[in-house]
Amino acid sequence: MRKRLLGRTGVLVSEFALGTMTFGQEAPESAAMQILDAYVDGGGNLIDTADVYPPVGPKGTSEEIIGRWLSGRPAVRDSIILATKCRGRMDGSGNSEGLSRRWIIRACEGSLRRLQTDHIDLYQAHQWDPATPIEETLAAFDVLVRSGKVRYIGVSNFTGWQLERTVMTARHLGFSVPVSLQPQYNMLAREIEWELVPVCIEEGLGILPWGPLAQGWLSGKYTRDMAPSGATRLGEDPNRGVEAYDRRNIERTWGIVDAVQVVATELGVPPARVALRWLADRPAVAAPLLGARTADQLRDNLMAADIALSEEQRSRLDGVSAPATPDYPYRLLAEGTAERRKLL
Repeated sequence: MRKRLLGRTGVLVSEFALGTMTFGQEAPESAAMQILDAYVDGGGNLIDTADVYPPVGPKGTSEEIIGRWLSGRPAVRDSIILATKCRGRMDGSGNSEGLSRRWIIRACEGSLRRLQTDHIDLYQAHQWDPATPIEETLAAFDVLVRSGKVRYIGVSNFTGWQLERTVMTARHLGFSVPVSLQPQYNMLAREIEWELVPVCIEEGLGILPWGPLAQGWLSGKYTRDMAPSGATRLGEDPNRGVEAYDRRNIERTWGIVDAVQVVATELGVPPARVALRWLADRPAVAAPLLGARTADQLRDNLMAADIALSEEQRSRLDGVSAPATPDYPYRLLAEGTAERRKLL
């Protein structure tokens, strides 16, 4: 895999990262170990997790599995960019969640212990915390960076104003500035292009998209006339989160799925590789996060690194997946600045 800079850090990451939310749930430990080996063997170096993974089952299991994998391969640690997150509730205590100084430092210590490492390369706020001033959150992250326990900080699931305020506050106070954003981003969900992508471009943050295949929708596994069943994410729970079948079973979705399939047929590859290649080539994207249940599934998706979309194919996919832009403020303001943008 090719390597790219993570924002303005000077750190090189593989163009596809490994997401490990499945570890300990859809992927038992034996399968997770094989996935990790396959990812590194394929040239990958960015492994992402969170203290609350997996969503169902004992929290911290994903980190523990990665820690055991690392402990058996000490020579691999220095070549890995290890990323995790804090913010979600870890137990029944009201203070075991959020982005307070107290919890961030405790959460980091817990992640270090589970990951069996002395530092985290990228430590991320999993979501905005309205109960904690961002100044306190950034101060706590800065303490961890200065102590050497964390190398860089990032955020996930922030809105545009939250991200810009975080970056500007960190710069104003002389704290460590976030270097990455981890949002949902795929052909079915492009709304981050209205505000978040411009902020990332302006401020030099790398984007690490989660859900690059729209939780399986862009892999071609679902059909118009039959609800999913069997051992798939939606087969096990058709009403699951943002990817719920009834929620996405609309004509726009099938138009995009069909267009991806057409390009895949032209290239002679599975649809998933087309969707991943399209996303990896978007502005400011550093590395889409690939989730997998098996090593074979991961290897197949990693082959997206070997294909290239023509300008005509990319333009086709851009057009069919473009979200309907709200008249205000986005459409009106875009039209009002169109002439000035031509000067750039």
